[in-house]
Amino acid sequence: VQLVQSGGGLVQPGGSLRLSCTLSGSIFMRYLMAWDRQAPGKPREFLARIRSDGSTNYADSEKGRFTISRDKNTLYLQMDSLKPEDTAVYYCNIMVLPDGNSYWGQGIQVTVSS
Repeated sequence: VQLVQSGGGLVQPGGSLRLSCTLSGSIFMRYLMAWDRQAPGKPREFLARIRSDGSTNYADSEKGRFTISRDKNTLYLQMDSLKPEDTAVYYCNIMVLPDGNSYWGQGIQVTVSS
């Protein structure tokens, strides 16, 4: 199983980015896929989750600005109205159900700065 992330980079405050996370190696029927992030000196923070049935949930702090979605084997995180405090390394992950095995992407840097 491999998760490969793309789409990070430098964006100005108020801008948008879409992160991608492509899954390869296996097909899973039931799973949770999620986005987390970790800013320098801070603990890892949950952002959003999508289940194999398509249902989603979000961290309260980011609800309305971030949108999680998936298309076949690719997970997305659409980020709008970005703020400097969104600067972090963003990670995607998948938890396979019912086993509970988890796999992580390599992480990708998002920097919000003028």
